[in-house]
Amino acid sequence: MPDLTNAPDLTTAPDLTDLTAPDLIALDRTAVHESLRVLRAARGTDWERPSPCAGWTLRDLVAHMTAQHHGFAAAARGSGADRTYWIAPELGRDPFKVYDESVRHVLAAFAEEGVVERGFTLPEIGGTFTGRIAVGFHFLDYVVHSWDVATTVGVGLDLPRPVVDAALDIARRVPKDPERRGPGAAFAPVLPTPEDASPLEEVLALLGRTPEPHIDHAKR
Repeated sequence: MPDLTNAPDLTTAPDLTDLTAPDLIALDRTAVHESLRVLRAARGTDWERPSPCAGWTLRDLVAHMTAQHHGFAAAARGSGADRTYWIAPELGRDPFKVYDESVRHVLAAFAEEGVVERGFTLPEIGGTFTGRIAVGFHFLDYVVHSWDVATTVGVGLDLPRPVVDAALDIARRVPKDPERRGPGAAFAPVLPTPEDASPLEEVLALLGRTPEPHIDHAKR
């Protein structure tokens, strides 16, 4: 078992023991594959469009996503503390290819036997977490980042309802205290959730996203 002596207070992290390891890995894989599907729609000038992540273009966002995949893959294999894995790369002339390679890398790492029982060191969040919690964070992030990409390029998100429901369950368990949200934190501050919000809209609001599309694609 990983040594979590110096880990953050995991009593405030989402308790994902009710999800089996295969279920959690499958949920993550579905969310990550959806990020690939929506990113395939990106064309030319789309890469310079503003994304829902303040101050980031689509290119910036995908560079961040690419770094996250490499970082989580390294963490799964015991090297998460090495911050070089978490540095956003230059995407070059074929950003989709660079991102696709990072997807293959992280999915292969997560498919290894016993991954959810390992210790994952995650510098972005701070500390070492069990693999179950780390994969849960990655899954939740890629439901939201898939929406970020879909919104930026103007395509619909197509995630099965059970995937969205699982993401909502995790999002509701993420600590909401101010010191764990905002600039420099893994998640943005919670936004108000409308009473008639869909499960996906509630996920977005819980993680600081405004569900309404923010970009006018009429002139594409």
